[in-house]
Amino acid sequence: MTARISARSTRALGLALTAGTLSWAAAIFTVGNNPTDSLGLTVTDVGGGLFQLGLFALLAVQLRTSATGTTKVARGMLYVEHVLLTIATVWSFLHAIPSLRDAAWLVPMDIFWPLSMLGMFVIGLKILFTRRWRGAARFWPTVAESWAVVTVPTFAILGSPIADYVGGSHLLIGYAALGAILAFRPELTGARA
Repeated sequence: MTARISARSTRALGLALTAGTLSWAAAIFTVGNNPTDSLGLTVTDVGGGLFQLGLFALLAVQLRTSATGTTKVARGMLYVEHVLLTIATVWSFLHAIPSLRDAAWLVPMDIFWPLSMLGMFVIGLKILFTRRWRGAARFWPTVAESWAVVTVPTFAILGSPIADYVGGSHLLIGYAALGAILAFRPELTGARA
């Protein structure tokens, strides 16, 4: 199956992933991942939402290059991730609004943040084992998408501010670098020249 995306589009989507990641990393480095004041919560939520928009760019490349494979299940997992990520992203931007933050109907949507990150981790592993992407593009999604696996236990064990530095740094090493790989080496994904 030929990739349905050009190298130029892959570059642009890679840059979008990096930009969104830098937004969330900057928020974590400045106000922490779990701030207690309203402004800090808004900054973190907006930064997280911009990161999630960057993940949609990553999913677009993965879908158009059949990164997880060509079977219905392999492609279906990317569509499921779109649903999980959409709900998580809506939650981020709505939670950024102080007057909506404590709305009871918003609470159940919060679970979609970790679910979407878990979904991204599974996708990263699938890309690694499917071997449709090559080189750094093949294994870097697993590095990037291990954010929750690395950061959440760090928060539970060490708390802030150490976990904030780990989380922000992992974003830079993982997703920001993955965006750069897509931007500067789109051919590794099988994107058309």
